[in-house]
Amino acid sequence: MKATVTPGGGLFGPRSITWRVHTETPGWPAVVRAFQLQALHPRTIRGIAQNCLLDDPEVARARLRRQLDYLAVRTFGTREQAERAGERARAVHGRLIGLDTDTGTLFRVGEEENLRWVHCVEVSSHLEVAGRAGVPLTRAERDAYVAEQRRSALLVGLGDVPRDAAELADYLAGMRPYLSATGEARDALRRTLSPQLSLRLAFLAPPLALGSLPAVGALAYATLPGWARQMYGCRGNRAAEYAAGAALKALRSAAMAMPERLVAPEIRAARGLMRAVMEVPGADVAA
Repeated sequence: MKATVTPGGGLFGPRSITWRVHTETPGWPAVVRAFQLQALHPRTIRGIAQNCLLDDPEVARARLRRQLDYLAVRTFGTREQAERAGERARAVHGRLIGLDTDTGTLFRVGEEENLRWVHCVEVSSHLEVAGRAGVPLTRAERDAYVAEQRRSALLVGLGDVPRDAAELADYLAGMRPYLSATGEARDALRRTLSPQLSLRLAFLAPPLALGSLPAVGALAYATLPGWARQMYGCRGNRAAEYAAGAALKALRSAAMAMPERLVAPEIRAARGLMRAVMEVPGADVAA
């Protein structure tokens, strides 16, 4: 499903912080970073690994593409499109079962704890990548982004999620005792660095490929919290963090200067609406 961008018909709108973050920040690094963090939750990664052939490069690439497409529809599509996408996600989650190999018990992939973790690391990853890419966000705007993403959580049946950046940080800190770099997590991390997968940046129309997933995987990994990298067995590297920040800033600058014909249609349409409401005060407010 392709997102149909309208002035006020979606979950957010041209005055939202969500549109600002997602039109100024390349999507792939944030999506890959979120996956690297998701993998540290044993049930989350087991649910993914047991239901998706991640060792098949084509399957893994298709899964990442679907994630990015869902993100685009949820962010820029009409409310009806977003709700339909959410219904499909709930239906998929509802029928998937995982095995907790530590306890020998079965669990539903769509259980609230799992969905809440996935939601929170995704929100955190988009904010982190946006900040490192140079998107100027005040504390109030970061809080607004977290609050707006509660609408995304509702699409998959989640209501109890963080309301601001402080609550998000507290949640992530509180989850750390339950996380570990299991064998499945390490395999997942290696796959984000696999040279077998190709990359198409989210800002670009499909015909133009500009790099490889290994480069984005390494970039995403360098932006992980220090505790997450330590779990994976790597201490913090300030040089790598600085390089990642410089690379993300360069990607953002290149994407913002990209000719219109090369920009993804939903990003192009959203930017046009955002310019319009800035030029005409009161023309629209976020849904």
